Amino acid sequence: MGGSCAQRQRPGRPQVLFTLLLLPLFCPALGQPVRYSIPEELDRGSVVGNLAKDLGLSVLEVSARKLRVSAEKLHFSVDAESGDLLVKDRIDREQICKERRKCELQLEAVLENPLNIFHVVVEIEDVNDHAPQFPKNEINLEIIESVNPGMRTILESAKDPDIGVNSLSKYHLSPNEYFSLLVKDNPDGGKYPELELQKTLDREAENTHHLVLTAVDGGDPPRSGTAQLRIRVVDANDNPPVFSQDVYRVRLREDVPPGTAVLRLSATDQDEGINAEFTYSFLGVANEAQHVFSLDSLTGDIITHQPLDFEEVEKYTIDVEVKDRGSLSSQCKVIIEVLDENDNHPEIIITSLSDQILEDSPSGTVVALFKVRDRDSGENAQVTCSLSGDSPFKIHSSSNNYYKLVTDSILDREQTPGYNITIIATDRGKPPLSSSIIITLHVADVNDNAPVFQQPAYLVNVPENNQPGTSIAQVKARDPDLGLNGLVSYSIIASDLEPKALSSFLSVNQDSGVVFAQRAFDHEQLRSFQLTLQARDQGSPALSANVSMRVLVGDRNDNAPRVLYPALEPDGSALFDMVPRAAEPGYLVTKVVAVDADSGHNAWLSYHVLQASDPGLFSLGLRTGEVRTARALGDRDAARQRLLVAVRDGGQPPLSATATLLLVFADSLQEALPDLVDHPTPSDSQSELQFYLVVALALISVLFLFAVILAIALRLRQSSSSSTTGCLGPVLGSKSRPVLPPNYSEGTLPYAYNLCVPGDQAKSDFNFLTSVGDYPATQDILNKDSSSALLTSILTPSVEADEKTFNQVFHIMLFKCRYANVLQYSCAILRILFWFCFVLF
Repeated sequence: MGGSCAQRQRPGRPQVLFTLLLLPLFCPALGQPVRYSIPEELDRGSVVGNLAKDLGLSVLEVSARKLRVSAEKLHFSVDAESGDLLVKDRIDREQICKERRKCELQLEAVLENPLNIFHVVVEIEDVNDHAPQFPKNEINLEIIESVNPGMRTILESAKDPDIGVNSLSKYHLSPNEYFSLLVKDNPDGGKYPELELQKTLDREAENTHHLVLTAVDGGDPPRSGTAQLRIRVVDANDNPPVFSQDVYRVRLREDVPPGTAVLRLSATDQDEGINAEFTYSFLGVANEAQHVFSLDSLTGDIITHQPLDFEEVEKYTIDVEVKDRGSLSSQCKVIIEVLDENDNHPEIIITSLSDQILEDSPSGTVVALFKVRDRDSGENAQVTCSLSGDSPFKIHSSSNNYYKLVTDSILDREQTPGYNITIIATDRGKPPLSSSIIITLHVADVNDNAPVFQQPAYLVNVPENNQPGTSIAQVKARDPDLGLNGLVSYSIIASDLEPKALSSFLSVNQDSGVVFAQRAFDHEQLRSFQLTLQARDQGSPALSANVSMRVLVGDRNDNAPRVLYPALEPDGSALFDMVPRAAEPGYLVTKVVAVDADSGHNAWLSYHVLQASDPGLFSLGLRTGEVRTARALGDRDAARQRLLVAVRDGGQPPLSATATLLLVFADSLQEALPDLVDHPTPSDSQSELQFYLVVALALISVLFLFAVILAIALRLRQSSSSSTTGCLGPVLGSKSRPVLPPNYSEGTLPYAYNLCVPGDQAKSDFNFLTSVGDYPATQDILNKDSSSALLTSILTPSVEADEKTFNQVFHIMLFKCRYANVLQYSCAILRILFWFCFVLF
């Protein structure tokens, strides 16, 4: 077309330049490039098209005007005879255009005479001249036998430089029972294989699997490439490292300098030890990407290695594998475009901090004030703060990236004395970066716990006669507070004893709580008492707790039995008891009465005969102490009998007391006198006895005169009381009544004594002992003693008394002075004195 315009117009030379300028206007074809489309790999000399015809030139003009083509790299030439555009050199679309989908060669067709230049575009169409090819002829995998079916592993993709339908289309896996193959699409439009486990592996049965992986393109006819897949089954490590993301997308400015950090991959492994150590590596990366990027195998950092050229490669898709030392691995994809890297961690700056806080601080108390800062921009600089783990604290946000750390609940130092609070600041970058700081906070103690005793009450048993100053118990109280708040002191605050007596009985060590006995306890005086102890801490205000302690004083056998009846002389002998000669077996002669101040078994008394003039004549009650005749009195038996009785208690060892009983078999006192009077004593003893008798008679005479004067005075006053008791019963004509002595504090059997003879002279019995209470009345000793009647008849005034009778009375007096109580026989002596005066005067 351009040639036709040149033939119709033959302008002169001055008009050449003008014509050239007007050619695009009159010949529109000259403004549009001439386009051809040819497949790649045409043979040399193949005709692309008739360039002369398309430019509107004749065959003669081709050689005359020297039609030719020019380019940066000349792949074509023009046939000078026909004007055809011919293939001059091998045309490889993959080499010329690399990965660009549209491949065009720009040519300039040049004509001379006149000079014309035409644009020619030759589009190179792809042909299926390349088979898919794997980066390696053999792919080695290691899979642990414990992996469950369904586990997937990304395999290395095959590369096919062809495009369109001629590019990689599908994958095939050789038939087997353990694995299947899945084909997935890459974000850039390519395809990659993924191996899926169908059946649980058994290393012991088969430790290696050999498979063939085939990649097929979509050409006609299709081309294919294969790789040997060798799978080794290993043991143990059952958790592969896992990336935080399956796909990482990054955008980079193409003017970033080499060495720029593109991305840091993050992977975690739940295993421990050597199985948790892993490394990163590129998986089947194309040669271009290997030159452009480098990967740190330990940190997972991807760094630019060469300057980026967007016009050459628009996008990089890199498969990254993380593999631990146990040979488990996982993969992720990194799609690198252009993106600012979030390479700055947030910073936490503490503005104000309290290192301790009182445990009774209310909720909302400020513990720390801090701010955060991130040097990135946009979302990479937006930071959120949080606390790690469970703690009684929370974060309140403030303005200008300031935050407050405050308490969220009540603190308890006894449960948690301190906290290590971890504050985590995380930005919103992809992947997010975070930093943390640990704040140590001590909880200060307050006195909020009272002491607590180990026991709710104490019961202490102390034997009597204990050693003064010994410890009898120890109380313990626990206070979980610290310092003075937990320092416990002990004291006695109350007792059922008198306050003055308490200090002499017990004391407590205020530091150790040991209770000491200050004196020896006596069970007979004090059997038990109650204390109240207090444990008090030293806090402010002080807290305290009380506990009761009951002290029981145990009995020891420290008191011997005491004989109450018969009353004993200093030599241990008792009054004589007369027994009728005709007494039948079982006749109650007398009763030994004793008491013991101890208690329990220590006071359980028993009576035993130690010595007896005739052991078979009398019997003694083991528990009652009753002396009874065991048989009738025989002719050969002595009239005077002596019994030595022992009273023992039940203690260990037992204590005892003795009493000597004098028993006389007689029907009257005159009959008993020969047996009662002691053998004659030497003259010196007799004279000494007479001297004491004269003195006693003089004293009794004085008493008698005093009593007569007192009786006359009472009569003169006409006293209304005619029942006065005394030794002048016969004179005053009053009846005698029992006079009760004071209570016997150590015994259990009170007694009443008739100190005077009754006013009835016809009855001359001397009743000097009568039991009181439920205890059976003891027989009146002198009622059984017939000698009392004799004594009464002798004491009755009579002129017929002779010297013999007086001597008998004198001997009776001596006997009674030795064996009778002076109070019991004072009246009798006064009557003897009255009779004696009557005889003299």
